[in-house]
Amino acid sequence: MKDLIVLVADKNMEHALKGILRRSEALNIRPITFDIFIHPRRDPGVLNTAPNFLRLHMAKYRYALVLFDREGCGCNETAEVLEGRVKRELQQSGWQNAEAVILDPELEVWVFVDSPHVPQVIADGDEQLCSQKLAHAKKNRLNKPARPKELMETLLREKRIPRSSSLYLKLAQKVSLSNCSDPAFLKLRKILQEWFPPR
Repeated sequence: MKDLIVLVADKNMEHALKGILRRSEALNIRPITFDIFIHPRRDPGVLNTAPNFLRLHMAKYRYALVLFDREGCGCNETAEVLEGRVKRELQQSGWQNAEAVILDPELEVWVFVDSPHVPQVIADGDEQLCSQKLAHAKKNRLNKPARPKELMETLLREKRIPRSSSLYLKLAQKVSLSNCSDPAFLKLRKILQEWFPPR
C-alpha cells in the first residue's frame, strides 16, 4: 500500500506537486510513496467528482489529497468553503484520511516567492525585469500578484520562454519551501507534516 494518492487538475499542478513531494527534508516529513493523477475534466472535474474518482483507489493508498484552482473550478465560493465541501464528500465516500487544498486564485500564486531561482526559471535570469513586472502588478491582500498566471505568462512571453509544465517542476525543486507564505501552501505543508512526520 502506498502512502498518498493526489488528484490534481492539470499537468502544471502535477509537476509542481511531484517536485514538492520529493523534497521530504525541506517539508520536514519522512520520504513518502505517492502517485499523482490528473483529472481529465480539470478543475471542475476535481471539484465535482473527486470522491468517485478516488473511490476506485481506496484500497491502494493510506491518504488522499485533492488540489485544484479556485478560479478555474467554476464556483464563486471561497477556497475554505470549497475545501470543506470536498473533504466532507471524500469522507462520505469512505476516505477518512483525505484533505482538499484549493489554490486561490490559482497555482501560479506559489511561483512568486522571494527566491533568486524564480527569475532564473521564468525570466531567463533577468532579475530586473522580474522585479519590475512584480512591482507594477496589482497585489492581493497578502501582497502577492492578484493575477499570478498572467504575470508569469507575460514574463515567459517577453523572454521567449515556451510555456511548459517542466517549469513548475524546476521551481518546485529549487525554490526554498520555507519562503512560501501562501495559505494553501502552508495548509498543504501542515497536512503532510501531520500525516508523515519525520522518523
